[in-house]
Amino acid sequence: MNMQRTEAWLPSPTAVTALPEGSSRTRARPMLYDAFEVQADFAEQTRAWGRVLHDAISPWTRAGFREPATWWAAGARMMMRAGLTFARPPFGISGVRVGNRDVPVIEEPVAATPFGTLLRFRKDVASPQPKVLVVAPLSGHFATLLRGTVRTLLPDHDVYITDWHNARDVPLSAGRFGFDDYVDHLVQFLETMGEGSHMLAVCQPAVQALAAAAVMAETRNPAAPRSMTLMAGPVDCRISPTAVNDLATSKPIAWFEKNLISTVPQRHRGAGRRVYPGFVQVSAFVSMNAKRHMQGHADLFWHLANGETEKAHAIETFYDEYFAVLDLAAEFYLETVQMVFQDYTLAKNELTYRGEPIDMRAIRRTALMTVEGERDDICAVGQTMAAHDLCTGLPPHMKSHHLQAGVGHYGVFSGRKWEAQTYPLVRNFIQSHS
Repeated sequence: MNMQRTEAWLPSPTAVTALPEGSSRTRARPMLYDAFEVQADFAEQTRAWGRVLHDAISPWTRAGFREPATWWAAGARMMMRAGLTFARPPFGISGVRVGNRDVPVIEEPVAATPFGTLLRFRKDVASPQPKVLVVAPLSGHFATLLRGTVRTLLPDHDVYITDWHNARDVPLSAGRFGFDDYVDHLVQFLETMGEGSHMLAVCQPAVQALAAAAVMAETRNPAAPRSMTLMAGPVDCRISPTAVNDLATSKPIAWFEKNLISTVPQRHRGAGRRVYPGFVQVSAFVSMNAKRHMQGHADLFWHLANGETEKAHAIETFYDEYFAVLDLAAEFYLETVQMVFQDYTLAKNELTYRGEPIDMRAIRRTALMTVEGERDDICAVGQTMAAHDLCTGLPPHMKSHHLQAGVGHYGVFSGRKWEAQTYPLVRNFIQSHS
Protein backbone atom coordinates (compact mmCIF):
# COMPACT_ATOMS: atom_id res chain seq x y z
CA MET A 1 0.00 0.00 0.00
CA ASN A 2 1.95 3.01 -1.24
CA MET A 3 -0.04 5.94 0.02
CA GLN A 4 1.72 9.17 0.97
CA ARG A 5 1.35 10.24 4.58
CA THR A 6 2.19 13.78 5.58
CA GLU A 7 3.29 15.39 8.81
CA ALA A 8 2.09 18.90 7.97
CA TRP A 9 -0.40 19.85 10.62
CA LEU A 10 -2.16 22.73 9.00
CA PRO A 11 -5.47 21.92 7.31
CA SER A 12 -5.52 21.57 3.54
CA PRO A 13 -6.33 24.63 1.41
CA THR A 14 -9.51 22.78 0.41
CA ALA A 15 -10.58 22.54 4.02
CA VAL A 16 -9.90 26.24 4.60
CA THR A 17 -11.90 27.45 1.61
CA ALA A 18 -14.79 25.34 2.87
CA LEU A 19 -14.88 27.50 6.02
CA PRO A 20 -15.36 31.11 4.90
CA GLU A 21 -15.47 33.85 7.47
CA GLY A 22 -18.95 34.56 8.78
CA SER A 23 -20.43 31.29 7.54
CA SER A 24 -22.68 29.25 9.79
CA ARG A 25 -19.99 26.57 9.90
CA THR A 26 -17.44 29.07 11.12
CA ARG A 27 -19.74 30.22 13.92
CA ALA A 28 -20.30 26.59 14.89
CA ARG A 29 -16.65 25.89 15.67
CA PRO A 30 -17.11 25.86 19.50
CA MET A 31 -19.45 22.86 19.11
CA LEU A 32 -17.13 21.03 16.72
CA TYR A 33 -16.00 18.35 19.17
CA ASP A 34 -19.54 17.66 20.40
CA ALA A 35 -20.73 17.15 16.83
CA PHE A 36 -17.85 14.78 16.17
CA GLU A 37 -18.69 12.76 19.29
CA VAL A 38 -22.19 12.11 17.93
CA GLN A 39 -20.65 10.85 14.71
CA ALA A 40 -18.19 8.71 16.70
CA ASP A 41 -21.05 7.09 18.61
CA PHE A 42 -22.73 6.14 15.32
CA ALA A 43 -19.44 4.73 14.07
CA GLU A 44 -19.17 2.57 17.20
CA GLN A 45 -22.66 1.19 16.56
CA THR A 46 -21.65 0.47 12.97
CA ARG A 47 -18.58 -1.42 14.16
CA ALA A 48 -20.70 -3.43 16.60
CA TRP A 49 -23.18 -4.45 13.89
CA GLY A 50 -20.26 -5.29 11.62
CA ARG A 51 -18.88 -7.69 14.24
CA VAL A 52 -22.29 -9.35 14.59
CA LEU A 53 -22.64 -9.79 10.82
CA HIS A 54 -19.07 -11.02 10.42
CA ASP A 55 -19.50 -13.63 13.15
CA ALA A 56 -22.74 -14.81 11.54
CA ILE A 57 -21.27 -15.09 8.05
CA SER A 58 -17.83 -16.51 8.94
CA PRO A 59 -19.01 -20.16 9.28
CA TRP A 60 -20.33 -20.03 5.72
CA THR A 61 -17.11 -18.62 4.25
CA ARG A 62 -14.97 -21.07 6.23
CA ALA A 63 -17.10 -23.89 4.82
CA GLY A 64 -16.12 -22.79 1.31
CA PHE A 65 -19.19 -20.83 0.25
CA ARG A 66 -18.34 -18.11 -2.30
CA GLU A 67 -20.36 -15.17 -3.58
CA PRO A 68 -22.45 -13.61 -2.20
CA ALA A 69 -21.24 -14.88 1.21
CA THR A 70 -17.72 -13.54 0.65
CA TRP A 71 -19.16 -10.16 -0.37
CA TRP A 72 -21.22 -10.01 2.81
CA ALA A 73 -18.20 -10.99 4.89
CA ALA A 74 -16.08 -8.29 3.24
CA GLY A 75 -18.82 -5.72 3.79
CA ALA A 76 -19.05 -6.70 7.46
CA ARG A 77 -15.29 -6.34 7.79
CA MET A 78 -15.50 -2.85 6.30
CA MET A 79 -18.22 -1.96 8.82
CA MET A 80 -15.93 -3.11 11.62
CA ARG A 81 -13.41 -0.49 10.49
CA ALA A 82 -15.78 2.50 10.57
CA GLY A 83 -14.58 5.69 12.24
CA LEU A 84 -11.34 6.88 13.83
CA THR A 85 -9.46 5.58 16.86
CA PHE A 86 -7.77 7.63 19.58
CA ALA A 87 -5.54 4.94 21.08
CA ARG A 88 -1.89 4.59 20.14
CA PRO A 89 -1.26 1.60 17.86
CA PRO A 90 1.56 -0.73 18.93
CA PHE A 91 5.04 -0.26 17.50
CA GLY A 92 5.07 -4.02 17.01
CA ILE A 93 8.88 -4.30 16.89
CA SER A 94 9.55 -7.52 18.79
CA GLY A 95 13.05 -8.15 17.50
CA VAL A 96 15.79 -6.97 15.16
CA ARG A 97 18.82 -8.54 13.54
CA VAL A 98 22.11 -7.25 14.95
CA GLY A 99 25.14 -8.62 13.14
CA ASN A 100 24.50 -12.30 12.59
CA ARG A 101 21.89 -12.90 15.28
CA ASP A 102 18.28 -11.99 16.06
CA VAL A 103 17.92 -9.86 19.18
CA PRO A 104 14.64 -9.34 21.09
CA VAL A 105 13.44 -5.75 21.46
CA ILE A 106 11.54 -4.63 24.57
CA GLU A 107 9.70 -1.32 24.85
CA GLU A 108 10.79 0.30 28.10
CA PRO A 109 9.34 3.60 29.41
CA VAL A 110 12.30 5.48 30.86
CA ALA A 111 10.69 8.78 31.87
CA ALA A 112 7.19 10.19 31.63
CA THR A 113 5.22 13.40 32.06
CA PRO A 114 1.48 13.94 31.59
CA PHE A 115 2.20 14.91 27.96
CA GLY A 116 4.78 12.41 26.81
CA THR A 117 6.90 9.35 27.54
CA LEU A 118 10.56 8.76 26.78
CA LEU A 119 10.33 5.26 25.33
CA ARG A 120 13.40 3.09 24.86
CA PHE A 121 13.61 0.10 22.52
CA ARG A 122 15.90 -1.94 24.74
CA LYS A 123 18.14 -4.63 23.26
CA ASP A 124 20.63 -7.01 24.85
CA VAL A 125 23.79 -6.47 22.80
CA ALA A 126 27.43 -7.06 23.68
CA SER A 127 28.83 -3.62 22.77
CA PRO A 128 27.38 -0.20 23.60
CA GLN A 129 25.71 1.54 20.66
CA PRO A 130 25.19 5.28 20.06
CA LYS A 131 22.13 6.54 21.92
CA VAL A 132 19.68 8.25 19.55
CA LEU A 133 16.59 10.22 20.56
CA VAL A 134 14.06 10.11 17.72
CA VAL A 135 11.98 13.27 18.07
CA ALA A 136 8.52 12.49 16.72
CA PRO A 137 6.24 15.20 15.37
CA LEU A 138 3.13 16.34 17.20
CA SER A 139 1.08 16.40 14.03
CA GLY A 140 -2.20 14.61 14.69
CA HIS A 141 -0.73 11.11 14.52
CA PHE A 142 1.05 9.06 17.16
CA ALA A 143 4.80 8.46 17.28
CA THR A 144 4.16 5.00 15.82
CA LEU A 145 4.05 6.76 12.45
CA LEU A 146 7.85 6.52 12.67
CA ARG A 147 7.80 2.74 13.15
CA GLY A 148 9.82 2.22 9.96
CA THR A 149 12.35 4.86 10.96
CA VAL A 150 12.87 3.22 14.34
CA ARG A 151 13.14 -0.27 12.85
CA THR A 152 15.85 0.89 10.46
CA LEU A 153 17.85 2.61 13.21
CA LEU A 154 17.68 -0.25 15.70
CA PRO A 155 20.43 -2.61 14.45
CA ASP A 156 23.11 0.08 14.89
CA HIS A 157 21.76 2.30 17.67
CA ASP A 158 20.28 2.39 21.16
CA VAL A 159 17.01 4.01 20.13
CA TYR A 160 14.67 6.18 22.22
CA ILE A 161 11.59 8.06 21.00
CA THR A 162 9.34 10.88 22.20
CA ASP A 163 6.06 9.01 22.60
CA TRP A 164 3.61 11.93 22.80
CA HIS A 165 0.29 11.50 24.61
CA ASN A 166 -3.16 12.40 23.31
CA ALA A 167 -3.95 15.85 24.73
CA ARG A 168 -7.62 14.96 25.14
CA ASP A 169 -6.55 12.42 27.78
CA VAL A 170 -4.44 14.90 29.80
CA PRO A 171 -6.42 16.48 32.67
CA LEU A 172 -6.51 20.25 33.01
CA SER A 173 -4.68 19.93 36.33
CA ALA A 174 -1.53 18.96 34.36
CA GLY A 175 -1.30 22.55 33.11
CA ARG A 176 -0.52 23.88 29.66
CA PHE A 177 1.72 22.47 26.94
CA GLY A 178 3.19 25.06 24.63
CA PHE A 179 6.26 25.51 22.43
CA ASP A 180 8.60 26.01 25.39
CA ASP A 181 7.18 22.94 27.12
CA TYR A 182 8.04 20.84 24.08
CA VAL A 183 11.61 22.14 24.26
CA ASP A 184 11.66 21.37 28.01
CA HIS A 185 10.72 17.77 27.25
CA LEU A 186 13.61 17.37 24.81
CA VAL A 187 16.08 18.78 27.33
CA GLN A 188 14.71 16.57 30.10
CA PHE A 189 14.73 13.45 27.91
CA LEU A 190 18.33 14.07 26.77
CA GLU A 191 19.38 14.55 30.39
CA THR A 192 17.70 11.25 31.26
CA MET A 193 19.53 9.48 28.43
CA GLY A 194 22.83 10.93 29.63
CA GLU A 195 25.93 12.35 28.01
CA GLY A 196 26.94 11.32 24.52
CA SER A 197 23.43 11.08 23.04
CA HIS A 198 22.29 12.11 19.57
CA MET A 199 19.03 13.63 18.27
CA LEU A 200 17.14 12.80 15.08
CA ALA A 201 14.12 15.05 14.54
CA VAL A 202 11.52 14.29 11.88
CA CYS A 203 9.60 17.15 10.25
CA GLN A 204 7.93 19.73 12.52
CA PRO A 205 10.13 19.19 15.64
CA ALA A 206 13.28 20.14 13.75
CA VAL A 207 12.50 23.61 15.10
CA GLN A 208 12.24 22.49 18.72
CA ALA A 209 15.32 20.29 18.34
CA LEU A 210 17.37 23.30 17.25
CA ALA A 211 15.95 25.32 20.15
CA ALA A 212 16.80 22.58 22.66
CA ALA A 213 20.34 22.26 21.30
CA ALA A 214 20.85 26.04 21.58
CA VAL A 215 19.44 26.19 25.11
CA MET A 216 21.68 23.32 26.24
CA ALA A 217 24.69 24.93 24.55
CA GLU A 218 24.08 28.29 26.22
CA THR A 219 23.69 26.68 29.65
CA ARG A 220 26.68 24.36 29.06
CA ASN A 221 24.48 21.37 29.79
CA PRO A 222 26.70 18.25 29.77
CA ALA A 223 23.84 16.23 28.22
CA ALA A 224 23.81 18.41 25.09
CA PRO A 225 23.60 16.07 22.08
CA ARG A 226 26.75 15.25 20.16
CA SER A 227 24.83 15.49 16.90
CA MET A 228 21.40 16.36 15.59
CA THR A 229 19.91 15.17 12.32
CA LEU A 230 17.03 17.31 11.04
CA MET A 231 14.83 15.59 8.46
CA ALA A 232 12.39 17.55 6.30
CA GLY A 233 11.79 20.22 8.95
CA PRO A 234 10.37 23.76 8.52
CA VAL A 235 13.39 25.76 9.66
CA ASP A 236 12.81 28.61 7.19
CA CYS A 237 9.38 28.54 5.53
CA ARG A 238 10.17 31.65 3.49
CA ILE A 239 12.21 29.49 1.11
CA SER A 240 10.18 28.08 -1.81
CA PRO A 241 6.86 28.27 0.08
CA THR A 242 4.55 25.29 -0.39
CA ALA A 243 0.74 25.28 -0.35
CA VAL A 244 0.94 24.51 3.37
CA ASN A 245 3.18 27.53 3.98
CA ASP A 246 0.92 29.79 1.91
CA LEU A 247 -2.07 28.64 3.95
CA ALA A 248 -0.36 29.60 7.21
CA THR A 249 0.14 33.17 6.02
CA SER A 250 -3.26 33.51 4.35
CA LYS A 251 -5.11 33.88 7.66
CA PRO A 252 -4.31 35.69 10.92
CA ILE A 253 -3.60 33.53 13.97
CA ALA A 254 -7.00 34.56 15.36
CA TRP A 255 -8.65 32.74 12.45
CA PHE A 256 -6.85 29.50 13.33
CA GLU A 257 -7.89 29.84 16.96
CA LYS A 258 -11.52 30.59 16.10
CA ASN A 259 -12.00 27.91 13.46
CA LEU A 260 -9.67 25.05 14.37
CA ILE A 261 -9.54 24.98 18.17
CA SER A 262 -12.18 23.11 20.14
CA THR A 263 -12.81 22.02 23.73
CA VAL A 264 -12.58 18.41 24.89
CA PRO A 265 -16.02 17.11 25.96
CA GLN A 266 -16.82 15.96 29.48
CA ARG A 267 -16.58 12.24 28.75
CA HIS A 268 -12.77 12.38 28.41
CA ARG A 269 -10.06 12.78 31.04
CA GLY A 270 -8.94 16.03 29.44
CA ALA A 271 -12.42 17.55 29.68
CA GLY A 272 -12.28 21.32 29.26
CA ARG A 273 -8.83 21.37 27.65
CA ARG A 274 -8.60 23.39 24.44
CA VAL A 275 -7.13 21.34 21.60
CA TYR A 276 -6.51 21.19 17.89
CA PRO A 277 -8.49 17.98 17.26
CA GLY A 278 -6.82 15.10 15.50
CA PHE A 279 -9.99 14.38 13.54
CA VAL A 280 -9.74 17.85 11.95
CA GLN A 281 -6.21 17.06 10.85
CA VAL A 282 -6.98 13.64 9.40
CA SER A 283 -10.00 15.11 7.59
CA ALA A 284 -7.64 17.62 5.98
CA PHE A 285 -5.27 14.80 4.98
CA VAL A 286 -8.11 12.83 3.39
CA SER A 287 -9.48 15.86 1.54
CA MET A 288 -6.09 16.41 -0.10
CA ASN A 289 -6.19 12.93 -1.67
CA ALA A 290 -9.88 11.98 -1.55
CA LYS A 291 -9.91 9.89 -4.74
CA ARG A 292 -6.86 7.94 -3.64
CA HIS A 293 -8.42 7.07 -0.29
CA MET A 294 -11.71 6.06 -1.91
CA GLN A 295 -9.82 3.77 -4.26
CA GLY A 296 -7.84 2.36 -1.35
CA HIS A 297 -11.02 1.32 0.46
CA ALA A 298 -12.51 -0.10 -2.73
CA ASP A 299 -9.35 -2.16 -3.20
CA LEU A 300 -9.59 -3.34 0.41
CA PHE A 301 -13.18 -4.57 -0.09
CA TRP A 302 -12.30 -6.59 -3.17
CA HIS A 303 -9.14 -8.03 -1.63
CA LEU A 304 -11.24 -9.21 1.32
CA ALA A 305 -13.99 -10.56 -0.95
CA ASN A 306 -11.47 -12.43 -3.12
CA GLY A 307 -9.56 -13.89 -0.18
CA GLU A 308 -6.37 -11.93 -0.96
CA THR A 309 -5.39 -11.72 2.69
CA GLU A 310 -1.86 -10.35 2.30
CA LYS A 311 -2.97 -7.46 0.09
CA ALA A 312 -5.90 -6.74 2.40
CA HIS A 313 -3.64 -6.83 5.46
CA ALA A 314 -1.26 -4.27 3.93
CA ILE A 315 -4.11 -1.79 3.38
CA GLU A 316 -5.62 -2.46 6.79
CA THR A 317 -2.26 -1.90 8.46
CA PHE A 318 -1.86 1.41 6.66
CA TYR A 319 -5.29 2.69 7.70
CA ASP A 320 -4.96 1.39 11.26
CA GLU A 321 -2.14 3.92 11.60
CA TYR A 322 -3.64 6.62 9.39
CA PHE A 323 -6.95 6.72 11.27
CA ALA A 324 -5.38 6.59 14.74
CA VAL A 325 -5.27 10.27 15.70
CA LEU A 326 -4.35 12.37 18.71
CA ASP A 327 -5.30 15.89 19.70
CA LEU A 328 -2.71 18.65 20.12
CA ALA A 329 -2.77 21.11 23.00
CA ALA A 330 -4.14 24.36 21.56
CA GLU A 331 -1.32 26.51 22.89
CA PHE A 332 1.35 24.34 21.25
CA TYR A 333 -0.43 24.36 17.90
CA LEU A 334 -1.14 28.09 17.85
CA GLU A 335 2.28 29.15 19.14
CA THR A 336 4.06 27.02 16.57
CA VAL A 337 1.90 28.19 13.67
CA GLN A 338 2.60 31.80 14.60
CA MET A 339 6.28 31.48 15.48
CA VAL A 340 7.40 29.09 12.74
CA PHE A 341 4.99 29.59 9.84
CA GLN A 342 3.98 33.25 10.21
CA ASP A 343 6.65 35.23 12.09
CA TYR A 344 9.65 33.05 11.11
CA THR A 345 11.30 33.71 14.47
CA LEU A 346 13.71 30.78 14.13
CA ALA A 347 14.64 31.66 10.56
CA LYS A 348 15.45 35.20 11.73
CA ASN A 349 17.34 33.86 14.77
CA GLU A 350 14.87 35.72 16.98
CA LEU A 351 13.50 32.69 18.84
CA THR A 352 12.89 33.02 22.58
CA TYR A 353 12.70 30.43 25.32
CA ARG A 354 10.97 31.22 28.60
CA GLY A 355 10.98 34.87 27.60
CA GLU A 356 14.72 35.03 26.94
CA PRO A 357 16.34 35.14 23.47
CA ILE A 358 18.31 32.10 22.37
CA ASP A 359 21.01 32.24 19.74
CA MET A 360 21.61 29.37 17.31
CA ARG A 361 25.21 30.56 17.01
CA ALA A 362 25.75 29.18 20.53
CA ILE A 363 25.68 25.65 19.08
CA ARG A 364 29.37 24.77 18.77
CA ARG A 365 29.69 21.14 19.89
CA THR A 366 26.55 19.54 18.42
CA ALA A 367 27.22 18.43 14.86
CA LEU A 368 24.45 19.16 12.35
CA MET A 369 23.07 17.07 9.50
CA THR A 370 20.06 18.06 7.41
CA VAL A 371 18.12 15.80 5.06
CA GLU A 372 15.58 16.89 2.43
CA GLY A 373 13.49 15.19 -0.25
CA GLU A 374 13.67 16.29 -3.87
CA ARG A 375 9.88 16.04 -4.33
CA ASP A 376 8.76 17.19 -0.89
CA ASP A 377 5.65 19.35 -1.34
CA ILE A 378 5.19 19.82 2.42
CA CYS A 379 8.64 21.07 3.45
CA ALA A 380 10.32 22.36 0.31
CA VAL A 381 13.95 21.93 -0.64
CA GLY A 382 16.04 24.52 1.18
CA GLN A 383 13.78 24.97 4.20
CA THR A 384 15.68 22.46 6.37
CA MET A 385 19.12 23.23 4.96
CA ALA A 386 18.62 26.78 6.26
CA ALA A 387 19.69 25.45 9.67
CA HIS A 388 23.30 25.58 8.45
CA ASP A 389 23.08 29.34 7.95
CA LEU A 390 21.83 29.72 11.52
CA CYS A 391 24.44 27.50 13.17
CA THR A 392 27.43 29.63 12.24
CA GLY A 393 29.28 28.56 15.37
CA LEU A 394 29.86 25.11 13.85
CA PRO A 395 32.97 24.49 11.73
CA PRO A 396 32.40 23.01 8.24
CA HIS A 397 33.54 19.52 9.24
CA MET A 398 30.65 19.34 11.74
CA LYS A 399 28.01 20.06 9.09
CA SER A 400 26.49 17.77 6.50
CA HIS A 401 23.55 17.93 4.09
CA HIS A 402 21.85 15.31 1.94
CA LEU A 403 19.20 15.83 -0.73
CA GLN A 404 17.49 12.51 -1.40
CA ALA A 405 16.52 12.22 -5.05
CA GLY A 406 13.12 10.92 -6.07
CA VAL A 407 11.29 11.08 -2.74
CA GLY A 408 8.52 13.19 -1.27
CA HIS A 409 8.04 14.13 2.35
CA TYR A 410 7.39 10.70 3.79
CA GLY A 411 10.16 9.11 1.72
CA VAL A 412 12.75 11.21 3.54
CA PHE A 413 12.44 9.03 6.66
CA SER A 414 10.66 5.85 5.55
CA GLY A 415 10.63 3.43 2.65
CA ARG A 416 13.19 1.76 0.40
CA LYS A 417 15.25 4.84 -0.47
CA TRP A 418 15.44 5.87 3.18
CA GLU A 419 16.74 2.42 4.09
CA ALA A 420 19.13 1.95 1.17
CA GLN A 421 20.39 5.46 0.43
CA THR A 422 19.63 7.99 3.17
CA TYR A 423 20.07 5.87 6.28
CA PRO A 424 23.67 4.76 5.60
CA LEU A 425 24.66 8.44 5.44
CA VAL A 426 22.81 9.21 8.68
CA ARG A 427 24.37 6.19 10.38
CA ASN A 428 27.87 7.23 9.32
CA PHE A 429 27.28 10.81 10.45
CA ILE A 430 26.17 9.70 13.92
CA GLN A 431 29.05 7.24 14.26
CA SER A 432 31.61 9.82 13.19
CA HIS A 433 30.47 12.13 16.02
CA SER A 434 30.04 9.47 18.72
